[in-house]
Amino acid sequence: MADLRKEKEADLRDGDETTNANFEDGSVDLPFSPDEERGVIKKIDCFVLPMMCLVFFFQYLDKQSLSYASVFGLIEDLSLQGSEYSWCSSLFYLGQLVSEYPFIYLMSRLPLARLVGATILIWGGICMCLAAPKNFAGFAAVRFLLGLSEGAVSPAFVTLTSMWYRKKEHASRVGIWVTMNGLAQVLGSLLMYGIGKTSSSHLAPWRILFLICGALTAGFGVLFHFVVPSNPGTAWFLTQREKEVLMARMALDRDGGDQTDFSIAQVKESVLDFRAWLVFAFGILVTMQSPVLTFASLIIKNLDYDKFQTMLFTSPSGAVQIVAIWIGILGCILLPNNRCLVVISLTIPPIIGNILLLKLPLTAGWGLIISSWLASCISDVMAILLSLSASNIKGNTKRATVNTLYFIGYCVGCIAAPQLWKSNAAPRYFEGVVTAIVTWCLLVAVMGLYWFLCWRENQRRDKGRHLSAGREYRHGEDITDIQDPLFRYNY
Repeated sequence: MADLRKEKEADLRDGDETTNANFEDGSVDLPFSPDEERGVIKKIDCFVLPMMCLVFFFQYLDKQSLSYASVFGLIEDLSLQGSEYSWCSSLFYLGQLVSEYPFIYLMSRLPLARLVGATILIWGGICMCLAAPKNFAGFAAVRFLLGLSEGAVSPAFVTLTSMWYRKKEHASRVGIWVTMNGLAQVLGSLLMYGIGKTSSSHLAPWRILFLICGALTAGFGVLFHFVVPSNPGTAWFLTQREKEVLMARMALDRDGGDQTDFSIAQVKESVLDFRAWLVFAFGILVTMQSPVLTFASLIIKNLDYDKFQTMLFTSPSGAVQIVAIWIGILGCILLPNNRCLVVISLTIPPIIGNILLLKLPLTAGWGLIISSWLASCISDVMAILLSLSASNIKGNTKRATVNTLYFIGYCVGCIAAPQLWKSNAAPRYFEGVVTAIVTWCLLVAVMGLYWFLCWRENQRRDKGRHLSAGREYRHGEDITDIQDPLFRYNY
């Protein structure tokens, strides 16, 4: 019996697709075939993944619309002076930062899909309100509320990905919904171009843009609420057998699923886990370059292109990001155990882009435009960092806490970075570009440390394998990655 149990533990560790998984009380075996598993994955990809993609698309469209609005008269209509435009960007993320703390609790107490559906509806309504302000104070207040309402989405999506997909699938699925960042930039630029060309209303084109984006977002929030199940066990598109297969396959990764309990002990463990603070550092370092996305259109406009040319030349930046994201995903597929190495490799193009923004002469029009496209390649790195977070955190409350730590860092970076991009520094934006180069280099160093810690911990657990034989795992049990001796970290 001891040998049989060791075999099962090895199977769980290896995650073989045809392995029998312990389920419920740890004594019932539920075998499933590769065909059954593929059928379940296909249904999840058809019903859950598209909804996540559309939410992320609208979220990024709402955020990026500030950049397009600035080209079509927002700055002049609101009489923005000095760093007020930068604060319009920062205040959105300040709202997100404030919201992360209560969302740590809510994400571990409420069904995630219902929570996300409610926030989509709220932020869609607030986005429409961006069309109303007449001055900086009113616009800044609405931007803050918009960030406040969107705070749960990204950390919740990391958790949703880990609930529905196995570790080996995380990089590709996170990459798919993060791809919506690039798609939103492409379509958002073209949408603003079309509104500007065809609008005959007394409303400014940028106000119409916010009304359209907000209405589309709110309408989709209703759809999300009814389509996405509150948890895998209540998936309306799966048969009973398919639900069993889903839970059994998730047990292979020793995942406890979606639960509604809050553990103070897991919060303490998160605070004491150094890897969690490295995840926080990832959030800061990957977003200190984010103003490139917001200011790219102004960089191009300052090269003496009109507003319509600026929108057309900004649009390809999103396509470049999509290509970069899928290069990263391909790297994760070809090098499944080297995601940290893939991240380090992906920092090279934006570093080159930022250096060129500093060094190329202002007369190098297309050279600077292409440099801004390269400098904007941030989403590819973020996708893989999020997939690592989805793969390496276990425990209902710990997962919510660490994911939120990442997005707290994300918000801190997005609040601080725009303050280095002042209007009087155009078109070079020297301080902001130099900061982007430095933080990319720091991210490489932190990434190397994270790789080392995960590798060393896996080695330690492999050497002490005989000490963990007594730990029996039951599906649905809420234990953390540190408490589970058979858990292995991805790096």
